[in-house]
Amino acid sequence: MNRKSVFYWLIGIVIAAFAIAAAFYCDAPVRDFIALHQTRALRKLMQAVSRFGDWPEHFGLGLILTGIAWQRGNKKWTRIFLSMLIALALAGLIGRGIKIATARARPSVKIEQVLHPSRFSSKYHAFPSGHVAASTAFLGVLFFGSRRIALACLPIPIVIGFSRIYVGAHYLSDVVCAAGLGVLCALVVARLLIFPAIENRKSKIGWRRG
Repeated sequence: MNRKSVFYWLIGIVIAAFAIAAAFYCDAPVRDFIALHQTRALRKLMQAVSRFGDWPEHFGLGLILTGIAWQRGNKKWTRIFLSMLIALALAGLIGRGIKIATARARPSVKIEQVLHPSRFSSKYHAFPSGHVAASTAFLGVLFFGSRRIALACLPIPIVIGFSRIYVGAHYLSDVVCAAGLGVLCALVVARLLIFPAIENRKSKIGWRRG
């Protein structure tokens, strides 16, 4: 890793740290603001987004896309879609472990219940947001296959994250930290499966030109 890469990594870590700290600081104000600005129509919409923005829907889509790419004999996109599924699974496993370990109560849990958490109850699985971690990891890998398509899909995890806050399932920090977890999982999987394939393809092109 050269100095330039180290510099960018340090900048990214600092930005992520500030974002996480700001998210925890704004947890209560954001929760209270959203609670005061609830509408029936928007709540129904956000409930639908939450319902269809979970990991099974992402996994099902990934399987379909992988099957289409494999059937067409496109090795590049078959590898990318498989990597998206692996990143999704990795984020889900790590996220589940963190949920159980932290046992953070959801915003909808009453104060008296917060004092007696149950690590294996979904009421205490607020941190991090599984929806956002899965979506960010899934679509994060796509960034290394096609940045244009990935940027076009960027609103998806953002809207899913907002929906989880709006329906009272998560705090802002749950969503921000979940996004960070998803990005890290996407980077790990991409470095193991996507980057080597790209380098191999470049070396073959260079060899042919030479």
